Amino acid sequence: MAGEFLAREVANPSVYGLITVTRAELSDDFRNVIVLLSILPQTKEEEALTFARRARSDLRDYVKEHSFLQPVPTIDFEIDYGEKNRQRVEELTRKKSE
Repeated sequence: MAGEFLAREVANPSVYGLITVTRAELSDDFRNVIVLLSILPQTKEEEALTFARRARSDLRDYVKEHSFLQPVPTIDFEIDYGEKNRQRVEELTRKKSE
């Protein structure tokens, strides 16, 4: 849902870059969720993360309307550094095999 929401809200990717939801981590008590993002280009990460965090309450409203979750968890966004590391390892592996 976060991916759908952000795709609709970011009308102009040139402003915030390409924002991709890579995964979401739900707390054990189902009260909090961290949505992890990958943002290209990396120079737009701070701007895109700020935008996503400003849109948290709108995302909660979207989740309320489009899901059966009760109560709707508190939502936060973070950069997915695990995905960045995976991409870097893949890049290095490709270079080494060439």
